[in-house]
Amino acid sequence: MQPIRTFTVVPALPSGLQCLREIAYNLHWAWERETIDLFRRLDRDLWEATYHNPIQMLGSIAQSQLEAVEEDDAFIAYMDRVYSNFKEYMAMMAPTWYEKTYGKDTKPCIAYFSAEFGITDCMPIYSGGLGVLAGDYLKSASDLGLSLVGVGLLYQQGYFRQYLNADGWQQESYLDNDFYNMAVELERHEDGTPITITVEYPTGPVTAQIWRAQVGRVALFMLDTNIPANTRPEDRDITDQLYSDDQRIRQEMMLGVGGVRALDALDIHPVVYHMNEGHSAFLALERICRLISEHGLSFSEAKEVVSATNVFTTHTPVSAGIHVFPVQIIEKHLSDYCSRMGISLDELLALGRQDPSNKDEGFCMTVLALRLAAYSNGVSRLHGMVSRKMWKDLWPGVPEDEVPIKSVANGIHIRSWVSRDMRGLFDRYLGPRWAEDTSDPNIWGRVEQVPDEELWRTHERRRERLVAFARSHLMEQLERRGALSSEIAQASQSLNPETLTIGFARRFASYKRATLILRDPERLARIVCDKERPVQIIYSGKAHPEDTPGKELIREIIHIARREELRRHIVFIEDHDMCVARYLVQGADLWLNTPRRLTEGSGTSGMKAAANGVINMSILDGWWYEAYRPDIGWAIGRDEDYENEEYQDHVESNAIYEMLEKEIIPLFYDRGPNGLPRGWIARMKASMSAICPIFNTNRMVHEYIERFYHPCAQRWLNLTAADLAKARELASWKAHLRKHWPSMRIDDVEMDEVSEIKVGTQVTVRAQVHLGALTPKDVAVEIYQGPVDPQGNITDPEAIHMTCSESHGNGNYTFEGTLFCRASGLHGYSIRILPNHEEPGNPYEPGLILWAP
Repeated sequence: MQPIRTFTVVPALPSGLQCLREIAYNLHWAWERETIDLFRRLDRDLWEATYHNPIQMLGSIAQSQLEAVEEDDAFIAYMDRVYSNFKEYMAMMAPTWYEKTYGKDTKPCIAYFSAEFGITDCMPIYSGGLGVLAGDYLKSASDLGLSLVGVGLLYQQGYFRQYLNADGWQQESYLDNDFYNMAVELERHEDGTPITITVEYPTGPVTAQIWRAQVGRVALFMLDTNIPANTRPEDRDITDQLYSDDQRIRQEMMLGVGGVRALDALDIHPVVYHMNEGHSAFLALERICRLISEHGLSFSEAKEVVSATNVFTTHTPVSAGIHVFPVQIIEKHLSDYCSRMGISLDELLALGRQDPSNKDEGFCMTVLALRLAAYSNGVSRLHGMVSRKMWKDLWPGVPEDEVPIKSVANGIHIRSWVSRDMRGLFDRYLGPRWAEDTSDPNIWGRVEQVPDEELWRTHERRRERLVAFARSHLMEQLERRGALSSEIAQASQSLNPETLTIGFARRFASYKRATLILRDPERLARIVCDKERPVQIIYSGKAHPEDTPGKELIREIIHIARREELRRHIVFIEDHDMCVARYLVQGADLWLNTPRRLTEGSGTSGMKAAANGVINMSILDGWWYEAYRPDIGWAIGRDEDYENEEYQDHVESNAIYEMLEKEIIPLFYDRGPNGLPRGWIARMKASMSAICPIFNTNRMVHEYIERFYHPCAQRWLNLTAADLAKARELASWKAHLRKHWPSMRIDDVEMDEVSEIKVGTQVTVRAQVHLGALTPKDVAVEIYQGPVDPQGNITDPEAIHMTCSESHGNGNYTFEGTLFCRASGLHGYSIRILPNHEEPGNPYEPGLILWAP
């Protein structure tokens, strides 16, 4: 039975507790431990029962209990202090990092688009690392005082809940999110009606309402299509489940197109748009259409403005993870955009194709984002290299190491992931600034001052809590499966709070090789069952519902863990989420990461572990490739890449066993007279002091502002000044450039005759160039030089600018440049010509480059 009318019921708080509602509706509490303690103090059992949801908690707690709390002087004093600190934070009473660095009145407004945001346990609108990274990013943007808004979708069911059947096979269930018991509020007009936007689909328009989640000082706006205005079930289901294959293009249109329209409806006008992965790339098309309709620009003119102010972050290092839409789907859903932008369908499709002329190629959102962003980046140094290799064909003729995809290493919001116990140590020995200035290496260097005894006892408490948590969850899992009482009783004795504990928690995809350490069960049994020096492994993670090989990995772990000799040493915790992740990264001793090399974009779980003193053991991939030092953790293999994957698995699993047997286990159990593993503790300290100041989201935000956001904001000012005169001029210049580029040529190249070139010698190179209708101001002529490898290729190249020294008429010019011979050996050079314009930007964006024949 459907209701004829609906109404919202809110918690009835006594007058003395009214501030609890304000505190609860700002997700700042998610990383402020004093605030979490406040709600725990209100009712610890209810805090756990509501899955750490203060909104639901306040609506469920007995009125008599609230009235009793109102009379509790100690609670009221604590609440007043928490509220005062919260108000001071929100009012920015002290200058923020951004204000101190850039000034109060120079803030750009950035819109950060992501398909998922992992902010806290009770908002299950994320699936894994991408969403948790996005949530951590918003938290740091808030802490640093950046003018940023998040844009996403509010999923009715979100990602699935995981449970295993008796055979260990993953099953999925989907639970509805109750938005009215979450820390989100509808955006409304002055008359109280919800603010809505509409996105056109082939089946008709779809309406979405806008919810706001306040993440500290940052607003996160999320679209919701499950409303009565949408009469078709498939329209209401657009924002039903995260990454729904059936709804993929409709979701991505709602995120990109609907997200831009939502900001406009809220009277928010960003200067910079950041696409966190390609799911939101349609925002670029919507922005182009808006500039065309509002300012009378042509497609090419509007594209200049939009591209100059878009930032794109790619996270996917494997081609199989890149989604490509069939041409028919794009034609069906986006043909209207062709008429709105004044371009043909082929021109639209070309924006999403690596080879624009290939009519058989589908439409890729990553390609669309790369083509329409001024700045693109991978999420680690190695991932940047992999991405340049993956996407180099978008820039024909450009050397791979100059492909315009940079890298910004991912990080974590340290305050969100460090345990309460470890925070206490940091407060005492690092000083209060550790929580505010997480990128200062001098602060993290003070980890050495933490007494070994205190650090180790703190870490042991966290391991004890992890073991208790894992036992409890394992028993609940077995009860749900209908296991025998004897099996449940055995589970209560699983694990040992004093044993070396290995943690492994991440998405279960085949390339992450979760079972690499299980490859030789007999050898593993000898290692973990050693009575004097035992080891235990705690697994957690989900496979995608359609990923059968990933589910097979989970099943294999369950079956191995059931062996009599291993059942107390290996456990799998179902339904991995942020709560499970916190227990694991805060309580394990060793964090294991075993992806097949060059398949990890970054990975952040190991960073979270390191912040808690957990030591990493990982393949040299993702972030660990640039973080690893022998004194802070262990590397599985080196930089080897194998064609035979079976052989690679054999070599690297053996490397794990060897390191465990010969180095890791002896180091952990080497105890002095007072029972302290001094060598292990020294490595814990070295790891924290090396990793924490670099791999955090504060440093990430710093980098994005300095390298991308501020240059984009400056280009926005330049291109939109004087009724977008610069944008019109730049588009006209590029059209002129493309028209006359084919007639340009390099006629001759000569170098000073020198009988013997010695190190330190300077040699002049001249090039005779025919520019035709172009002028020397339109181009950059460069010497491209460097050492030559045995295959005849220039390596470690250097580009040297050449100046126009003479004009010969009829478009002919002489350019000169100077080579500096800095090292001996075989060297070589070539000459190339690139576009050049006074407006700063990517010289490779026009796709024009000419090399000497």
